[in-house]
Amino acid sequence: MLGWDRGADVMSELIPRTYLEFVRGGPPEPLVPVFRHNRMDLQGLAGLSGRVLSLLTDPETHGQNALELYGVSRLCERRGEVKRARKLYEQSIASRLPAATDRAARRSLALLAKRDGDFGLARELWENTLGNSREGFEAYEQLAIYYEHRAGEPQCALAIVRKALAELCCANQLGAIAPRAYRQNRARFEHRLARLERKADWTLLDALGIGSGVTRVGDESN
Repeated sequence: MLGWDRGADVMSELIPRTYLEFVRGGPPEPLVPVFRHNRMDLQGLAGLSGRVLSLLTDPETHGQNALELYGVSRLCERRGEVKRARKLYEQSIASRLPAATDRAARRSLALLAKRDGDFGLARELWENTLGNSREGFEAYEQLAIYYEHRAGEPQCALAIVRKALAELCCANQLGAIAPRAYRQNRARFEHRLARLERKADWTLLDALGIGSGVTRVGDESN
């Protein structure tokens, strides 16, 4: 984290044995690298403390890599500094996070954007997160909700749900998803699929002029 080279450092697991050998009458010379090891630990702790404080004070200036920016963005979000968190999430994503962390960052940023009414950004982030992962399947669901309720395009929502189920089935066949997660996701998507298909049927009937005056059952709003 600090870029320091500890050089020929003694291995931590050897220190207790070295000390016990000294206590039992051994020579003191083997303790010299132990003291050096502990000194470097203390220096490292001080250096890390300063690094953390500088990051929290001004991450935009002192953040040197994507993971640092992502970590500070999470802290800002927890502290309710939403505007700052959004900015830092964007910077961390632009700085090329590892794949799993990138998905987590996009998920967090998308949810903040949705809460702020920035649906265009949220949609873009969800589209870039789709796939066989916890965040990927959540992105499918959020996109379906967006197209049905925000964009007013239930057919697009229906296509997204069908694609999610196909991806889920493929992941299950390959053993790339835990059985419990598979069952839970499948139940959610199948429920949404059935409701969207009913909605599509009623839309067709309305277009044909034969759906008015008929009571619709089970047409939930979410």
